[in-house]
Amino acid sequence: MTVGYPISVPTAPDAPAEIRPMPTVTVVPYDHHDVRRLTQALRAEQLGLYGFADDPDATPEADFDPPAGLFLIAHVGDEAVGCGGVRLLDEHTAEIKRMYVSGVSRGHGIGRYLLEHHAASRRATRIRLETGRRNTAALALYSRSGYLPCPSYVAGRDPRVNRAMARALGSSSPR
Repeated sequence: MTVGYPISVPTAPDAPAEIRPMPTVTVVPYDHHDVRRLTQALRAEQLGLYGFADDPDATPEADFDPPAGLFLIAHVGDEAVGCGGVRLLDEHTAEIKRMYVSGVSRGHGIGRYLLEHHAASRRATRIRLETGRRNTAALALYSRSGYLPCPSYVAGRDPRVNRAMARALGSSSPR
């Protein structure tokens, strides 16, 4: 696994330069301390929205081991402000997992970058994800990024709570 490989991330072009420092994205193992902190912050937000949430510590670390997966941390300066994982579901389909950007860092392009850049590097042609129906910010981001609702691909999910979405990589329509 490549650890500590920084990648420049574009920010919102209309934001004043003094409030949009250039983030970097680093590939890290899923058990990294910043991953644990950020995924627990994600869980806290989910608990606030729904009263329940999956425990990110129950996710096997191997789910994000290369070559079939990886986990990313976005930093602004020394602060880890976002994260997201990608893993292959099959040879053509990737899944985004544990996507999170901290509140003050939202709206600067970090989430959109984390969504697909590395899914394509896994050689996937389709990408799927699942989020909660009450997470309007995430649903708006995914919709702006060309994702459309699709049937759930996770057994036992409640469609009154969860929303599955998909799109083809390299296009704005799902497969």
